[in-house]
Order: sequence, then structure tokens, then C-alpha cells
Amino acid sequence: MRITVLTVPDCPNVPVVRARITAALDGRPAEVELVEVTGPEEAERSGMTGSPTVLLDGVDPFGAAEAVPSVSCRIYRHADGEVDGAPSVEELRRALAGAGLAASVAAYDDCCAADAVDTVDAVETVDALDLVGRDGRGRLAPVEGGLRAVHQAVLRYFVATGSAPEAAVLEPVAAASGRTAVEVLAELAREDFLTLGPDGRIRAAYPFSAVPTPHRVTIAGGTQVWSMCAIDALGIPAMLGRDVVITSADPVTGESVTVTGEDGRMVWEPAAAVVFVGRRGGCSGPAAEVCCDTLNFFTGTASARTWIEQHPEVNGQIVDRDRAEEIGRATFGPLLSGD
Repeated sequence: MRITVLTVPDCPNVPVVRARITAALDGRPAEVELVEVTGPEEAERSGMTGSPTVLLDGVDPFGAAEAVPSVSCRIYRHADGEVDGAPSVEELRRALAGAGLAASVAAYDDCCAADAVDTVDAVETVDALDLVGRDGRGRLAPVEGGLRAVHQAVLRYFVATGSAPEAAVLEPVAAASGRTAVEVLAELAREDFLTLGPDGRIRAAYPFSAVPTPHRVTIAGGTQVWSMCAIDALGIPAMLGRDVVITSADPVTGESVTVTGEDGRMVWEPAAAVVFVGRRGGCSGPAAEVCCDTLNFFTGTASARTWIEQHPEVNGQIVDRDRAEEIGRATFGPLLSGD
């Protein structure tokens, strides 16, 4: 794992955060890099939202959606309400564990699950996934070339309206990087952060779909969106930090599957529901074509196994609800906090 500490020169909290990182690692190997940032433009390029900022494989696990690039001192608010100039050892331990899971579920990002495994064991399921994809970046677009700014603007538009923005809406964001929205959207599509239709309009920006899918998500506040697949739907509350209600249907029985997220807790109905995570054929092509239609909710393992038998061309795994939630959090949680 690569750990980067972004800091302004002579930041008094750097020794504190480095000591806590060492304690959180508890002897595990990791590359820890100290990067000094000297101005606002460099802070924006590097993803620093105050000194010190800790990045795990390029992602800020402590970032807030409203955070902006900054070279000022950063304040961390802990669960007990206390404030400090660095994450606590326990917070770092949890973040390190989450980053490790994100690497494991990169297989989901590129829809390259291993051969089908008939199990719902939470640990064995994710460990069996093929550990490849995006050089550890997951679904978080790079900062360079305005990719992340435009990508996040697309996601926020979906959240606010339930639909995809036109390119004209994104022009001011793309212009900040000296590019046009059409150029940036085309690059995002090539890298499979989103998909475009023949008319150049956005059809999907994972986790959201601009066209109806079997997975409907109602976000607290009233906005309704379509998600590309079951895992995408489960990642939305982590990405937004908001309550949601997910409604879907078992593709075999047609029975309803509902997941209600409230105050960080997910309630599944029926309680025995599971998710199938897999891919169709080879690993070439965008996720929207290769695997999104195979990642579905099922009312139970028997129904999921029936579906697997009916689709021999699909490789993948049945995962229980706890693991499905973890994959969703790890994949989509950083998307709007990695400003």
C-alpha cells in the first residue's frame, strides 16, 4: 500500500500523523511518502484539503464531499467530538483496512471476477476475486486534465436531478482545466468512468444510469435515481453519506428485494437476500456491457444458483449482504470525498 502525507512546509502536525501511521500499521510494510505542497494550485492537483492530508493509494479516506483544496491547517473531528490536527490511530487502522478491501474489490471495478464459486462465505468470496484493475484507483477519476472535477460534477448532477447533465452544463468545470466538456467526457468514457451514447450524451456514470434499470434508489430528500447494478446501488449511501431506499427484484422469481439504509445501517428484506457479483465472457469492454446486467439482488442463494445455472456464459460469485455492502462502500465511498 502507498501512503502519501500531503503537507505544507514545517507543518507541526506532520510528526504526529507519521507516528500515528506507524502505530496503525503495526509492523505491516507500506510505502510512506511525505509530499510538501506550496500553493493552492498544487493543493488542487494533489488533492490536499488542508495540512496534513493522508492519501491511501491516492484516495483521501477522511475527506468530506464539501471539502475544497487548501494549504491551511486541517482539523480532524473524531467520533467523540474532539478535534485534532491528525486522524487518530484507530481511524487510520479502519482506513487502512478499508483500503485493503478496495484493492481486493478492484476485480469488481473491471468486472473480472474469478471463476464461479458456489459459496456465500464472506471472507472466501472476496479473497477469491481476481485482484486486478485500474492500478488501485478504483472508480475515482484522476485529477489531471479536469477528469475528476468533471466526473464529480456529473455525479452531483445525478444526485440533484436524477438525470445526466448535458455537456453544456459541464463546460465551466472543464474550462477550468483548459478543455472542453466534450473532450473530458470522451476521455472519461475511454477509461470507463462513464459511458456515452451514439449522440455523445451520458448514458451512465457509475453508480448512476441515465436510463431505467432494475435497481431504483431513492435518496433522502426525494431524488430518485437508477443504479447500474446491485453493487452500485449499495455504494450510493457511502458515496453520499445519506440515507437511501433501494428497490429491486429477483431476476428469477420476480420477488421484490428492498434495502433500506438509515444512519449507516442497512436493512435487507428479505433478510436472506444475496448479491451475485460476476462478469459476462472476457474482461474486454466497458463494465456497462461486460457485467453490470449480471450483478443482481436475489431473494436467497437458491434463486441465485438457479440464475447461475441458466447463464453458463457468466462467471462470478454469490456474496452475502455484509460483503456486498463492503464492496459497494470500498468502490464508491471515495468518489465524492476524493476532491
